[in-house]
Amino acid sequence: MIYAEIKDLERYRGLGAGLDRAIGYLLGNPLDGLEPGRYEIDGNRVYMNVFDYETIEEEGAFFEAHKKYADIHMVVAGRELVGVSDLSRLTVKRFDKEADLMEVEGPVEHYIQLIPGKALVTLPEDAHKVKLAAGMPAPVRKAVIKVYMEHITEYAGL
Repeated sequence: MIYAEIKDLERYRGLGAGLDRAIGYLLGNPLDGLEPGRYEIDGNRVYMNVFDYETIEEEGAFFEAHKKYADIHMVVAGRELVGVSDLSRLTVKRFDKEADLMEVEGPVEHYIQLIPGKALVTLPEDAHKVKLAAGMPAPVRKAVIKVYMEHITEYAGL
């Protein structure tokens, strides 16, 4: 997991070609004014989804992880909490290989507050519970860059 100012992501270059591409994109393309939808950066290897939604109470939230992709979470407008736990400490309930989506359960180890200007990078070992209300449920516009992490998944045996 990496939690940093978007402007400081430059220091994390070198962790992989996909992350380097995503960081370069973020540093050269402001998130302000983005409309909901999918934005191609490098085909299915690096792409961004932008969503509008209302945050929710933790009881109704989905706890997920991915084997092949890292996620770079950024709030464009609003405020959200993201719960993060090491995947090894959780139970996998279901895995959809096609969608690269694991549904997991167990305790949240850390809560990270996302506000505009911050980025949370969750790697394949980081399960994340998203859309959590930071106080009362409220509207959020969020961008998530999906980054294929081929070298990490091969090394980790995932």
